[in-house]
Amino acid sequence: MRALTVIPGQADSLSVRDVPDPAPGSGELLVEGLALGICGTDREIASAEYGWAPPGQEHLVLGHESLGRVREAPEGSGFAEGDLVVAVVRRPDPEPCGACARGRFDMCRNGGYTEHGIKQLDGFGSERWSVETDYAIRLDPSLERTGVLLEPTSVVAKAWEQVDLVGGRSWFEPRRVLVTGAGPIGLLAALIGAQRGLDVHVLDRVTDGPKPSLVADLGATYHSEPVSDVAEQLKPDVVIEATGAGQVVADALTATRGYGVTCLTGVSSAGRTLRFDAGAANREIVLENDVIVGSVNASVAHYRDAADVLRDADPAWLERLITRRLPLDRASEAFGPADHDIKTVIDLR
Repeated sequence: MRALTVIPGQADSLSVRDVPDPAPGSGELLVEGLALGICGTDREIASAEYGWAPPGQEHLVLGHESLGRVREAPEGSGFAEGDLVVAVVRRPDPEPCGACARGRFDMCRNGGYTEHGIKQLDGFGSERWSVETDYAIRLDPSLERTGVLLEPTSVVAKAWEQVDLVGGRSWFEPRRVLVTGAGPIGLLAALIGAQRGLDVHVLDRVTDGPKPSLVADLGATYHSEPVSDVAEQLKPDVVIEATGAGQVVADALTATRGYGVTCLTGVSSAGRTLRFDAGAANREIVLENDVIVGSVNASVAHYRDAADVLRDADPAWLERLITRRLPLDRASEAFGPADHDIKTVIDLR
């Protein structure tokens, strides 16, 4: 079968090549690959910045934003042929830390986890793949076109959980959220905020293309001014930072009103410096009882929450997040820029 592969650590090694068909073990589903989402992590792996092949292999099958249809399911598994499914990306450390042992491998403390398509496990960028039933998430049949958005939605479902847990240390009834960044993570974070009935504001530097209208159609407000100016005007209770851009991150740290929560989800590039008044930031965070929390990855429970988010969303709105669809034999195009791109998806059929 065909699969999208790289040799981790070797630039320009991205290719579509033949790999062996999956051989599902006991308790595993055989899945026909339907679609694969491409994100910044995939592009970093393809650029030889990141990624590890499975032990004993040279190539890594890329892809952690999966969508497929069950072709074979173990008897009594609760799955059936034809079910629409997404696979959970991370697996716990075989010698689990306390978090992994309790099913929260998204919070692994010793780094011994593995990840499909990223770290020591082949991904889902192939015409067929297998997954353990405990790590398969069934989707509503209506999500055949957009269920590939489940993995990034699980990331922001966890981010919102972290906001709730931190805010819940005392009375917490947030009314207004500012999301910085209108990429897939930012827009999906805004979607959850809208579903919660919050006053949602999204900030991004672009002023044209699909992003402003996508935000408006959530009933939210779009901004393109500097974070500090917008924050002074809005005084949000919650900030979800989804750019990883150094200056935006720095401004987001003190962007909430008192007793606010800022959740950082964007991953910054190292090696860039900026002027930052750490003393002033510390003073504001301490005196206002603010909290800064980082959040990445997701557990099985977050995937299930994300499935509910997508099920309840406007299908046409979700469809508009996917700005490019490419066949597998043109997969390399997904790793280059395109005007007004939000989410690129590879069709595996």
